Amino acid sequence: MPEHDDDLPFSAEVSAEYLRWSVFLGDQKRMSPKTVEAYRRDVTQFLLFMADHLGGQPSLADLTALLPQDVRAFMAARRAKGVAPRTLMRQLAGTRSFARFLERHGKGKVGALNAVRAPKIAKTLPKPLAVPQAKRVSDPSLRAGEEREPWIFARDAAVLALLYGSGLRIAEALSLKLRDIPAPGGDTLTVIGKGNKARMVPVLPAVLALIADYIALCPYDVPDDGPLFVGAKGGKLSPRIIQLTMERLRGALGLPETATPHALRHSFATHLLSRGGDLRAIQELLGHASLSTTQIYTAVDTERLIDAYQAAHPRA
Repeated sequence: MPEHDDDLPFSAEVSAEYLRWSVFLGDQKRMSPKTVEAYRRDVTQFLLFMADHLGGQPSLADLTALLPQDVRAFMAARRAKGVAPRTLMRQLAGTRSFARFLERHGKGKVGALNAVRAPKIAKTLPKPLAVPQAKRVSDPSLRAGEEREPWIFARDAAVLALLYGSGLRIAEALSLKLRDIPAPGGDTLTVIGKGNKARMVPVLPAVLALIADYIALCPYDVPDDGPLFVGAKGGKLSPRIIQLTMERLRGALGLPETATPHALRHSFATHLLSRGGDLRAIQELLGHASLSTTQIYTAVDTERLIDAYQAAHPRA
């Protein structure tokens, strides 16, 4: 991968459109920097493959002349390198995004990309934790045997409590600032989710208490406009730290490997739904753009009901 845009190994005309498209993704489509970077990487891999496949840097005319078998050759090469179907589907989405951009700006239609089917992905249901387990994850006493400072335990407990108590993504929790936390008596906070979309979510008194404990113990000054959760050296906390924390808690609670920080968000949605929560309301709380994304939790709840039925019914 090139380190700088000036190092792009494309023809001049393709490089120019690639850079315009990159800006478009962030400024117009409002994609997150990580998503833009992933799409850029995907298109770069596609173009580099086509340069080797076609015997030279592809021009815009070369791209519009691609055949479905050329795209299939790219997909076969990625599969040969062990790329998973889900990643390959995203790579195809990234290249299609670039192709749509070219077409909208009168640079030709790369029809071959739409003529190839995306790889099939086996549907997997979210794996929520049981209610007692989800509640205990944010108990700092579970980590009493670890040689870490008390404020670290308090910090991790507050982050995990936000994931389960408010249904936040880990990136959303770690992007919070002190000024985002409601004043005493408040019960909501505003988070910035995917696509830079803001949404309001409830925050429980017990979660606010854990955040207050962390702030009181934290040895670093936490300014209003700085990151709320900081690492051991005072910088912004890395998601990997919370993932490692969850790995340790899996051992303490006897949880499966599916018990990740994101599983707490799944647990939030599933437990709300099982207690009569409205699907539309849960969609808003999770920040899903489409209700179809949220509807997967109805399948999870149905599966749990069937398991309970089979375990309890005398004739099951």
